[in-house]
Amino acid sequence: MNTSENPPHHPVPPFPDQQQEHPGSTERMDPRPDHGEESYRGHDLLPGRAAVVTGGDSGIGRAVCLAFAREGADVVLTHLPEEKDEAAETARLVREAGRKAVPVECDVRDEEQCAALIDRAVDEFGRVDVLVNNAAYQMAQPDGIEAISTEQFDRVMKTNLYGMFWLSRAVLPHMPRGGSIINTTSVQGYQPSPHLLDYAMTKAAIVSFTHSMAQLLAERGIRVNGVAPGPVWTPLIPATMPDVKDFGEQSPLGRPAQPAEMAPAYVFLASPGASYITGEIVNATGGTPLP
Repeated sequence: MNTSENPPHHPVPPFPDQQQEHPGSTERMDPRPDHGEESYRGHDLLPGRAAVVTGGDSGIGRAVCLAFAREGADVVLTHLPEEKDEAAETARLVREAGRKAVPVECDVRDEEQCAALIDRAVDEFGRVDVLVNNAAYQMAQPDGIEAISTEQFDRVMKTNLYGMFWLSRAVLPHMPRGGSIINTTSVQGYQPSPHLLDYAMTKAAIVSFTHSMAQLLAERGIRVNGVAPGPVWTPLIPATMPDVKDFGEQSPLGRPAQPAEMAPAYVFLASPGASYITGEIVNATGGTPLP
């Protein structure tokens, strides 16, 4: 691959062929994603905060957990059963930073599991200062809407939308003034790719949900914002796309982001430095213009 004009941790396409079964493996990715293991330096921006991060086992979720921990936060992170080993690595990074890590097996498609997740976080920390709704599912279907089964559609909707709704509702009694909800949307919510029809639908809905919730919760002193990543090099990519050779090439920067490049946006939105920011979407798209 061509890395002549980028640091080694910011590789550019073309990438080797590397299709995987869902949910994918960080270890098997080439190049290996950078979550900030060697580069992220904390500045005590989230001292003593208690955070819940869904989909914290890998990708953006792992990078956010690591960054939160190095900023002083304890973290409950979710994973699916098949992601247990990935979640254990995230937990190791959090603990290495001197913070508490609580990996929880949770399928956000299930309302009871979402409620139990918040209860677990409250049992561990007494409250939840930050909720990051990051768990998501996609499966590319180049053959169009006819190829999207009802099963796939249902999984995408429930993972990306129902889970966010249930968790946001459940956390409110346990989130103090000054708390923060951060939702992961996507460039797909504004500029949808036809082969990601159902996924893009949910990401557009997350933008609307974020704007609405910000207005609803302002009087409680709880801020609600979102991050809209462009292409990001995570296990979800080789596990859900038929060809990753040119992944991210379409961005003006000519490459996908590394998960570590997304984490600072979440840290900022969770921190006191964003105390007057709510209802906003931070576009981290590598230069792709969004509304």
